[in-house]
Amino acid sequence: MLSDLPRMQKGWVWLCGAGPGDPGLLTLHAVNALRQADVIIYDALVDDRILEWAGPGAECIYAGKRGGKPSALQRDISLRLVELARAGNRVLRLKGGDPFVFGRGGEEAQTLVQHGVPIRIIPGITAGIGGLAYAGVPVTHRDVNQSVTFVTGHDQSGQTPSALDWAAIAKGSQVIVVYMGMKHIARIASQLIDGGRDPNDPVAVVTTATMDSQQVLETTLARAADDIARAALEPPAIICIGQAVLMRQVLDWQAMLDGAVPRNTDPLDRGRPAESA
Repeated sequence: MLSDLPRMQKGWVWLCGAGPGDPGLLTLHAVNALRQADVIIYDALVDDRILEWAGPGAECIYAGKRGGKPSALQRDISLRLVELARAGNRVLRLKGGDPFVFGRGGEEAQTLVQHGVPIRIIPGITAGIGGLAYAGVPVTHRDVNQSVTFVTGHDQSGQTPSALDWAAIAKGSQVIVVYMGMKHIARIASQLIDGGRDPNDPVAVVTTATMDSQQVLETTLARAADDIARAALEPPAIICIGQAVLMRQVLDWQAMLDGAVPRNTDPLDRGRPAESA
């Protein structure tokens, strides 16, 4: 089947999503690209096992950016991609999740196009959907919500995004999924509650989603910051706020693999999540 997939050309850059972590969630297009690339520029959240699919002789270059740790400048990464492509390499830019969902893929693609470098975009499974699914939380459920809002927990300054209308999100978003929000969860929760969100709204915090080390904390909006600190959770994390979190009581499929039975087969009647999980 891979023989029918597109061939990488020299001088091209493919921007590819590696999914939320579990190598099995890679797309066939991603595996195809890994096997052909001369150079692979990969991010911090790309599992080492994924790089094992690289072709013989491929050069793998780490370009991860992690909050609070020394990281390459985004402009330097983008220009390095230009340089490698102009040298005649088949370049794979491998990014965690989906490159166009809070992954700076759009910025990198724009820089490449501005410098005359041809590109191909390969979508990936984003943590805000796939990571929550691994935790048993559906981001949409027709008995719960007809909309979902994805937000980032920090902007370019490292602070909670000032451009977001948190009051509007609090009132108008049935389910809110927060990327990179653990550091500022106290402020985010406060702004949502001040905007009219129910302090008892269910919250799920999923760390290292889809990996063997995955942890899930069920809490409420008002208690989220304290419960995260008490559990000593560490990023990377995805945070889901809203009634969809209650569905984990029946859809925790990973617990079922270990022989557990659903905590509640009709969680929407219960009204509030369990204290923790």
